[in-house]
Amino acid sequence: MKDLTALSLSQIITMLSSKQISSLELTNAYLQQIERFEPSIQAFITTTPELARQQAKKADDLRVRISRDDQLSPLLGVPFAIKDALALQDIRCTSGSKILENFIPQYTATTVQRLLDAGMVVLGKTNMDEFAMGSSTENSAFFTTYNPWDLQRVPGGSSGGSAAAVAAHMAPLALGSDTGGSVRQPASFCGITGLKPTYGRCSRFGLIAYGSSLDTVGVFGHSARDVSLIFQQMAGHDPLDSTSIAVPLPAYNDNNPTDLKGKRIGVPREYFIEGMQPAVEQAVRAAIDLMRSLGASIHEISLPHTAFALPVYYIIAPAEASANLARFDGIRYGYSADQKHLLDVYKESRGAGFGQEVKRRIMLGTYALSAGYYDAYYGQAQKVRTLIKRDFDQAFENLDVIATPVAPTTAFRIGEHNNDPLAMYLGDIFTLPTNLAGLPGLSLPVGFDGDHLPVGLQLLAAPLQEQQLFQIANAYQMASDWHLQSPQITT
Repeated sequence: MKDLTALSLSQIITMLSSKQISSLELTNAYLQQIERFEPSIQAFITTTPELARQQAKKADDLRVRISRDDQLSPLLGVPFAIKDALALQDIRCTSGSKILENFIPQYTATTVQRLLDAGMVVLGKTNMDEFAMGSSTENSAFFTTYNPWDLQRVPGGSSGGSAAAVAAHMAPLALGSDTGGSVRQPASFCGITGLKPTYGRCSRFGLIAYGSSLDTVGVFGHSARDVSLIFQQMAGHDPLDSTSIAVPLPAYNDNNPTDLKGKRIGVPREYFIEGMQPAVEQAVRAAIDLMRSLGASIHEISLPHTAFALPVYYIIAPAEASANLARFDGIRYGYSADQKHLLDVYKESRGAGFGQEVKRRIMLGTYALSAGYYDAYYGQAQKVRTLIKRDFDQAFENLDVIATPVAPTTAFRIGEHNNDPLAMYLGDIFTLPTNLAGLPGLSLPVGFDGDHLPVGLQLLAAPLQEQQLFQIANAYQMASDWHLQSPQITT
């Protein structure tokens, strides 16, 4: 039989439904793959083999009792992994931080619960940059995750563990979160497909907060079809999240057209910058040319306030992080230093529990919110954020999607930016505007550079228009095979 971990999600669903394989067989295959590759890649903070086998057996039993497919979720018995910023009841949830190293939540994130309700199987919790602050997964308090395509390179971040797990076929699907590119950039670096939905389309309940007006739960898979199936299951209004959008999820057409006739794709000149790796630009422009050959019309556009996205983001996100992370005080839960005086408990607990990057962003945010500086920094940044969103709103009056690179380069070497935070921040320059504007975005693989490292294309759509992303990405992937490539991992 074909290696079960090499199956596409569609093949998995078909074989489970026809009982050619059982969920337990499939789950064991992925657990063996984790055992084989995890020492080299280090994608998981926590694996849950006992829970996974219990859930798989339950799915198999349900399929025996109920023979009609229309009464069963198509995702019944399909394994997946979860970024360790999303809560799963009774399973450790660290958010990549020492301060939460032993935190056991008594609740489950809504997005995770909806997948569990569909009968999916949890393989484990994946590594991440601490509190989702980073672009390489080097900021994890526990260990660095390695890129399956080159173990000397980063997998991206902050959802690097989830991306690496999917790329290495240690999980067919994985959840992540995206505050400034943390699904799309690691998807690009690892050669897989990653979706950041519209802000508010997927509940944030149970997601450990970084930037509350920016955070979005996203998903990784090998194709646009994969992520669309998971998105449809986990999206929708949630009364437990006050920012959740109370708009019904449309019925998604599973029979996507194979051509792009009538589709209007914008290419913003501000996203092709000096210093961009030539191989990245070549692969992205070649992908756009293929979309043109499939019938799409290509339009050069301008998004004039793009240049302000980086400074705006690094005022707003740290300001929100400063407020959100104030709850980790060493008193209620998480790591607590053994000190007699209350102020010493605060100082020692936070000083020892938080890593360098988290401390840096807390200080930046606290300064931006401080008396005398609030209007000059945070208030002004919110005004410019409105201008960035207005650029997109005007562009989408005449376009279906916007196509850009995901990142200026392919995956960089581990340690390359450790002493230069600004260089690390600049790697997110093409993904940050999407979060500031609350738009949906999709990263899909479109080629390789000279070192055989993946290159990603970013597709952006108007709010709530994820279907546009799925249709265009699916047509592209039916006409290409970049998403079918897998790394050769040395153990």
